[in-house]
Order: sequence, then C-alpha cells, then structure tokens
Amino acid sequence: ESLSEKAHRERQTVSQKLKHYGIYIGSWLLSTSLAVGCGVSIFYLCQYEDKQAVDTETWSLLQEAGTLLVPFVVSLMNMVIPLFFSLFNKFEHFSNQRKQIYAMLFRNVVLRMSILSVLCYYWVYTVPQKFTCWEPMVGQAVYRLVIVDFIFLMLGSFFGEFLSNVIGTTLQPRLGVPEFDVARNVLEIIYAQTLAWIGIYFSPLLPVIQILKFFILFYLKKVSLTRNCQPPQRSGRAAQMKTIFIFLLFFPFFVGAVSIVAYTAWSLTPSEQCGPFRGLNSTFSVIGEWIDEVDKIPGSEWVVWIYQNVIRSEIFYFLVTLIILVIIYIFWQLTQGRKELIVLLRQQIVNGSEDKSFLLDRLQNLQKSDPKHNKQKKQTTHTKQHSAEHSSGRQSHSNAVVQVLLARQQLEEEERRSASEVAVPSDISTSDAMMQAMLARQKAERQDENFYKIPNEHPPSLDAVALSMAARQRAEEEDEYWSMTDFNQSNPVNRFGMQARERAEGNREDDPNDASSPVSSVMIQVMQARQRAEEEERSQSTRVPGQNPAPSGSSALIQAMLARQQAQNEYDDGY
Repeated sequence: ESLSEKAHRERQTVSQKLKHYGIYIGSWLLSTSLAVGCGVSIFYLCQYEDKQAVDTETWSLLQEAGTLLVPFVVSLMNMVIPLFFSLFNKFEHFSNQRKQIYAMLFRNVVLRMSILSVLCYYWVYTVPQKFTCWEPMVGQAVYRLVIVDFIFLMLGSFFGEFLSNVIGTTLQPRLGVPEFDVARNVLEIIYAQTLAWIGIYFSPLLPVIQILKFFILFYLKKVSLTRNCQPPQRSGRAAQMKTIFIFLLFFPFFVGAVSIVAYTAWSLTPSEQCGPFRGLNSTFSVIGEWIDEVDKIPGSEWVVWIYQNVIRSEIFYFLVTLIILVIIYIFWQLTQGRKELIVLLRQQIVNGSEDKSFLLDRLQNLQKSDPKHNKQKKQTTHTKQHSAEHSSGRQSHSNAVVQVLLARQQLEEEERRSASEVAVPSDISTSDAMMQAMLARQKAERQDENFYKIPNEHPPSLDAVALSMAARQRAEEEDEYWSMTDFNQSNPVNRFGMQARERAEGNREDDPNDASSPVSSVMIQVMQARQRAEEEERSQSTRVPGQNPAPSGSSALIQAMLARQQAQNEYDDGY
C-alpha cells in the first residue's frame, strides 16, 4: 500500500493534485455539514416534542405514538447518511485503503456524536425542568431509541443486503453481490452499546434488553454475511483496525457516557416524587447517609475509616492518578523504543540489500573479467554431482576393503611360498609391482571414464585404490626381503636380472616408439600420470572451500606413481 501510494503521488501532475485536493475539501465540507445539520434538526425536533408534550399522567395513545418521532428520525439518519458518505468516498479515489476506512469512520463518528450530544443536552437540561419525574422520562426515551435502532438494523440487513443480493444476481448482474462493510457494522454496535451505557442509570434493566438485542443481531448478521454478502476486495490490517475500534469504543463513546452519568449523579437533583433517590440533594449524597447508618453498627468502624480516609481523600486519588501516569509513561517509552528499533531494523534491511547489490555487481564483473570462471563452475558442479552420487554408493566401500584384505592375504601367501622356493631378483619383483600399479591406474581411468559416461553409476574407483595400495605394499615387502640379500655377478639370480634388464634395453633400442615395450610403456604412463596429477592439483587449488573432494581416481593415480618411482629407484640400485 505504501509503495502504491508513493507511485500514485509521483505520477500525479500539479493540476491533478489540485483537483484531488478540491474534491477532498468539498467532501469533508459536505460530510461535516450533513453531520451538523442532523444534530441541529434533532435539536429543533426535540424542542417541537417538548412543546407538544405534557405530563405523562395525561398522555393519550396518540401522544404516546408521537414520542417515537425522535427515535425514528435518529435511526433513519444513522442508516441513510452513511450511504452518502460512501458515495463521497467513490469520488475521492483514495490511493490507500486505510485512509478511506479512516475517513469513513471519522465521518460516521462525527455524525453519531453530534446526534447523541444534542439528545444528552436535551435529556439533562430540558427534561428535568419540564417534568416532575424526569428520570423515568429519560429512561423511556433511551429505551425507545434502543428498540427502534434494533428494528432499523434488521430492516437494513433485509433491504440493504438481501435485496441488493437479489438485484445483483438476477436483475442487474453488473452490480454484483454487496460487500460486508465491517466498519459500518462495528460502529452500529458501538452506538447501541453507548445507548446502553447512558440509559443504565435511568433504566437499570436496559442492559438485559441490550443483551437480547445483540444475541439476535449476531445470528442475523451471520446469516446475512454468509448468504447475501461477499468479503471486501481490499481489507485493512486487522490488528490496526481492532486497535482503532477499541479506541473509538473508549473515546469518545465510553468517556462521553460516563461523563453524562457522573454529571447526573453529582450535579442534578433527583425527582421529589419518584425514584430511589427522592428527597436527596444529589444522587451521590446517598453514600454519606449509608455510611452514617453503618457507623451505628458495632464492629464496622473500619468501613467508616476507609470511606473517610480513602474514598473522600484527595491524596488517594492523587496517588492513583500518579501511578496511572507512571504506567502510561512506561508504556509510552516502550512504544518509543520499539519505534526506534523498527527504524534500525529497516535501516539494516536497506543496508543488507545494498550489500547484496554490491556483491552481485562484483560477481558479475568477475565473471566478465575471468573467462575460465564458467569452465571452473561447470567442473565444480560436476564434482558436486559426482560426490553426491558417491555418497549414495557406500556399499562399494565395503567391497574395496574386502579386496584389499584379499590382496594382502595373497601377498602373505606368496611371501611364504617365495621364502620356501627359489628367490626372485628384486628388479623383476619391483617391475612386477610397478606393472600391477600401472594396471591399477589404467583400471581407475577406465572406471572414471565409464562413470562420467553413465551418470547413475556409483564410482567404483575405490577398487583401483585398493589394488594400487596392495601392489605398493607388496613391492615394499619384497624390497625389504631382497634388500637383505647380497648381489654379485656370480649370483645366478643377479645374472638373470641383468639379462632381463639387457633384453628390455635391447627392445627399447630396436623399437623406441613401440608402446608395447615395458620400459617405454612405463615411461609414457608415468608422464601421463604426472601431467594428470598436476592438472588435478591446479583444480584442487582453485576449488572453493566447503566443496566435496575430487574423485578417488586421482588417489589411485598418485599411488601408482609412487609405486612406480620406488620400483624404479630399487631397480636402479640393484642394477
């Protein structure tokens, strides 16, 4: 609503603003004039009734019916004038729904307060001078207002909502179903409750009539709402509207009703011929006479003391007022602190949005300046997917562990067999370990390629890791075994190793480009492994922290390289 109102103000030109201000001023002048005119008309109508009225003992049936003129006119005004206020709202074109509701509420409150002010003035100042038993006259007038208001509310629900629904659905569909006006209905309830507060002094049984009236109205409005009306298309905020309604119920209606009753009890002289307070100077003086009667009763001195030192003490009311003011000040300070906190939170929201905009701009600039960013992003995304799928294949870990244990058991059996049989030269054993490591590395590469081609497969590179680890362990154990043996030229095993070395070198000299020779194949694989390891190190150095690690094929590659390097070193030492 705030954004739409701001945009609406920004789009308006000077001529449009002047036009709207003119419409606002004209609408407020008309609505205020209607409210004041209704109050003045009620005042002259009461004076006319006062001229026609005589003492209640000589009233005829026609005169009794004439007393319904003022309640009828008041209830008719309360039902018709708000319709003109709604017509004014259609011409004003409020951009904010809350302002429209507030304007409607204020105009209706001014209308009802003007009518009630004139009626209370007539009841308090004119009726006591005209009639000897003026309290029952005022009570009867309030009772008639409550009953006639109830009749008009029922007629308004029937003609205003039921007939509008029939016309909008059958005769004129373009009119549509009427909306349920929450503000108008709440003000009607507040007005009826104010009448009950004013009349409770003059007619003590009036609250019972009011309870029955509200009970019937509740179910009547409920049926009318569900069958004849639709909810408002634009409703105000419920919490704020509830606060406004409670404030209106307290001030000016409750405060005004209490003021009228207090003025009547403290200032006006009761009737001399009727009522429970006849013969007294004021209604409040009955408390003094009651205290005098209680003082004669033994053991009731504390009641007299409370009345003399607390109820009639100005200091007590001063202290109560001071405590209330302190409580109000505390709540006011809490409200101000919350308002300041709201301002700070809004500023934090603005700062957070500015920081996000700044970071987005920096990120866009970095993406434009770094062409490799997209490629790295794709690699990072692929790595995340690979790791996510790897986490789902936890069962392959157990298979790898089982293969490692089997490989280790096989190595131990081969060691025991080699210890009992003829020893094998270290260069042949290390080259065998080196070849096994290279085969493990090739198997890891093939499995990685198959994994990237088949996205749903689980990464089986842990098997290659296990084989390479087993090969490396076997090479280390055999190196330890052969390192304890003395080699010389006369040793047939050593001569066998030298001949294998010479055949390998001869094959390399005969066909240096042949990739099938052991040494050249090993060298090519070592170069490829080293290049791939460097590339993976560079990709890992640029990886963002918190991402999943690289595929386990790289660990198998590194294990294979280490196994080959150690085997080559041992081979050179033995040579």
